[in-house]
Amino acid sequence: MTHRIAILGASGYTGAELVRLIASHPAMRITALSAERKAGMEMAAVFPFLRHLDLPKLVRIEEIDFSQVDLCFCALPHATSQEVISTLPRDLKVVDLSADFRLRDPAEYQKWYGRAHSALDLQGEAVYGLTEFYRDEIRAARLVAGTGCNAATGQYALRPLIGAGVIGLDDIVIDLKAGVSGAGRALKENLLHAELSGGTHAYSAGGLHRHLGEFDQEFSKIAGRPVLVQFTPHLLPMNRGILATTYVSGDPGAVHAALAAAYADEPFLQVLPFGTLPSTRDVAGSNYCHIGVTGDRIPGRSIVVAVLDNLTKGSSGQAIQNANLMLGEAETAGLALAPLFP
Repeated sequence: MTHRIAILGASGYTGAELVRLIASHPAMRITALSAERKAGMEMAAVFPFLRHLDLPKLVRIEEIDFSQVDLCFCALPHATSQEVISTLPRDLKVVDLSADFRLRDPAEYQKWYGRAHSALDLQGEAVYGLTEFYRDEIRAARLVAGTGCNAATGQYALRPLIGAGVIGLDDIVIDLKAGVSGAGRALKENLLHAELSGGTHAYSAGGLHRHLGEFDQEFSKIAGRPVLVQFTPHLLPMNRGILATTYVSGDPGAVHAALAAAYADEPFLQVLPFGTLPSTRDVAGSNYCHIGVTGDRIPGRSIVVAVLDNLTKGSSGQAIQNANLMLGEAETAGLALAPLFP
């Protein structure tokens, strides 16, 4: 069976990544692509690297016949997404890549995003899309909320450790480095090549980054009590990739064993031999996440390093992984691409 797919917001980075991945999917066919400002254009004119594909022309959302769509990927900006999804047919399966449905508590959404949620019924329906930990819920879901790419990286490093009780919960530090594509495709002065290349900088320090809302929600749920992590992201002058170095209190051997046990059967999560630390270059363009563990010179302290591609495993690849479950396909379908190297 071939599933008919629409991508809303196809002119952004995550939209293009969805097209790239779906092009080799054995059971998905793109039947509609939307882009408000580029409506009427061919996808090849917006993204020349996709010119070899036979794709529908970009249109406005209201021009799409959703009765001819089985699943819709929504790669629209935050706040816009909730407004659009609330107008879609209620029997249409949707995977949202924005932040609009990630937080279950409306008050938490307003706290982190500075506005009241306009689709509270949908917010209550949405399933959090960290695939490896919400598989059963995702299979039965109509609306899945993709995670933040930073939030996914930190959670892959820490969820099994919190669940196994092998680390302290009051002194977790996440030092994260991210590529510039995570900031989206919109023109921004601080993302110009002359402003970004040759240097790096921290941003949203001191508990201001919005993905902390996801960390708070998920880690506290696992622990059964509030867990607040210290998190500082940094922007690196590279196109793709996230590297999260996490510092925790806990025996390094126990930490490595807990991660290895948790991910032993996961197709996309690979725990490296103890003492081996991963690189973003080893997962670029893929749906894989590599995790490494080593000890610190301070006894009883561990360092966990997780890497993934923010556009693939952190966003569009994760979205397809979730869609596969929602459509009854093999979870790995269309996603077993090897990383790009060099």
